[in-house]
Amino acid sequence: MFRRFWVAAIAVVALLFAIPTYAAGAESTSLDKKYVDYAQFIVIDKSSNKLYFYQKGKLVKSFDVATGKKPSYTPEGLFTIREKVKNRPYYKEKIKGGDPKNPLGDRWLGLKVTLKNGQVSYAYGIHGTNNEKSIGKYVSAGCIRMHNKSVHWLYDQVKVDTPVLIRK
Repeated sequence: MFRRFWVAAIAVVALLFAIPTYAAGAESTSLDKKYVDYAQFIVIDKSSNKLYFYQKGKLVKSFDVATGKKPSYTPEGLFTIREKVKNRPYYKEKIKGGDPKNPLGDRWLGLKVTLKNGQVSYAYGIHGTNNEKSIGKYVSAGCIRMHNKSVHWLYDQVKVDTPVLIRK
């Protein structure tokens, strides 16, 4: 599993240098197979608040998202999907999972994030929201928010250990 992660990591990094149309902000529908001949990965572009879901080197779908209020709130780097949770509680304010007041919506794709200081955090995730109007904006405390319908689709597709690249 560790080796597979690093192969995926190298492929994603190579992707950023190999596909100039994507780097310029255009949505590419296919990628060079020599870089991404593995199952799936996610790219989150904070500058456009877009999430791109790739499978076997091809762009399957893109989504509008919300990211951190300040650029530093949503971490940048290569991370992985650590867990998938339906109706995750919002621990900070003790709101039960499934409650309409829960700001996480009803799907959580938890990330394993290594911070710049080397510490590992499990506090960040890709999730739904109880504020659909926030999508496309810079409003979160660091997580990536999606429309609930969109995160339901992604949740059903993505596997644990999928690489997630978050970039400026």
